[in-house]
Amino acid sequence: MYEFPQAPAPAFLFDLDGTLIDSVYQHVVAWRQALSSMGIDLSVWRIHRRIGMSGGLFVSALLRETGLKLTREQIDRLQTVHADAYEEQVHSVKPLPGATELLSALTARGVPWAIATSGYARTARLALGMLDLPEDTPMVTRDMVRRAKPDPDLFLAGAALVKVDPAHAMVVGDSVWDLLAARRAGALGIGLLSGGYGRDELERAGAFRVYADPADMLGRLDELGVRQTD
Repeated sequence: MYEFPQAPAPAFLFDLDGTLIDSVYQHVVAWRQALSSMGIDLSVWRIHRRIGMSGGLFVSALLRETGLKLTREQIDRLQTVHADAYEEQVHSVKPLPGATELLSALTARGVPWAIATSGYARTARLALGMLDLPEDTPMVTRDMVRRAKPDPDLFLAGAALVKVDPAHAMVVGDSVWDLLAARRAGALGIGLLSGGYGRDELERAGAFRVYADPADMLGRLDELGVRQTD
């Protein structure tokens, strides 16, 4: 019998906000409060379209649309006020349907996975308790890399954390920024509708599969090469 090379086991790199936890709109409100504190009035929809980018790039993109300019110190202050405002709402953040079960199922089947988020550790690590995850869960936050999405650094770091080649990993995210970063990292992209982006937008950004939420993805893991047994 011939012995041919076998494909490596699949691995997953998860975004956090809008992918595993239902926190997108809390972040939108927090950013609006932070911007309003500096006299900047922006529509909620404009803020939502940028969620998923790094905080600094997020602010720069929004300011470009308004023609306003801020100093580096003012941008840093905005990010601090945003974090404060988000923490005030964190009690209303819940795991998305199926998120805890999806991660548990992957762990039970020996499938490597990590969380890679544009959020800073201060707010991102609050999600571990929500998801019933231990403190040593593989997680990469904005503090740990040079650049955040749409640069690929977070997903490259996440792959390194679980010792897999990014080309053999699948990135799961809810925004076009996740999928752009996935393509730049050389990974396949999976889109979730749970962050508010439409199917067409996610597919145009590179998602080869789109699911409603983690529960929908869990029910279709066989489509992604995850099997019950070998």
